[in-house]
Amino acid sequence: MLTFNPQMMRAIIMDHYQNPRNKRTPKDVDKYSKIHMDSASCVDDIWVYLLLEDDKVKDVAWDGVACTISTASTSIMSELVQGKSAHDALYIIEQYLKMIHEESFDDSVLDEAIVFMNTARQAARIKCATIGWTGLQDLILEEEKEHHHG
Repeated sequence: MLTFNPQMMRAIIMDHYQNPRNKRTPKDVDKYSKIHMDSASCVDDIWVYLLLEDDKVKDVAWDGVACTISTASTSIMSELVQGKSAHDALYIIEQYLKMIHEESFDDSVLDEAIVFMNTARQAARIKCATIGWTGLQDLILEEEKEHHHG
């Protein structure tokens, strides 16, 4: 398991906050499925975009207003799932959510997302740390439903 000390964890979070990966509205947005996510308890108000082709995550992008935790966690997520199969992407999301909720999880697939492992200690941050992830999860499940049931 990747172990990060608190300073490293903060550094990774700040790096993703200051230089968020895949934070953009896609140019050919019509090709993407998208979902709007917001939070009653935080400034978070984002769109998550998914381009799924041949059951592969071709692209994940996101845009909008997000606090440090939402920005960093969504940024890390967008990197983790690029190029993965829909099944693998869902597995990664599921393990991340298990970690956040302090259930046993498979850390081998989470890479930098491990930095959010102590989120449960600050209950108010759980929504921030999962908003992008649950949005993407919904998009993938929705796409799978559409493609498997016509």
